[in-house]
Amino acid sequence: MTDSLQRPHDHVVYTEFDGREAVLVDLNAKRYYTLNETAMLIWRGLERGRTKDEIVRELMDVYDVTAEHATASIERLLSSLAAHRLLRTDA
Repeated sequence: MTDSLQRPHDHVVYTEFDGREAVLVDLNAKRYYTLNETAMLIWRGLERGRTKDEIVRELMDVYDVTAEHATASIERLLSSLAAHRLLRTDA
């Protein structure tokens, strides 16, 4: 897993509902995406500038999952977010 930092684009707005669900709104594309609890934790980690490894550890602590499971969850979400152009990569 690389440590290149991925960050939310400025044109993406994040809003939480009841701590269990969140919505991302892409202001450029005028589209929205829903996030579950796991995706919310990952997104908040990205907003805080955490590395993938740091987010893996947090997922392991919160959900009592293996590093492999946490990594796979993060990679799936990052791939989807990148495909929708919701992230930028900082060197």
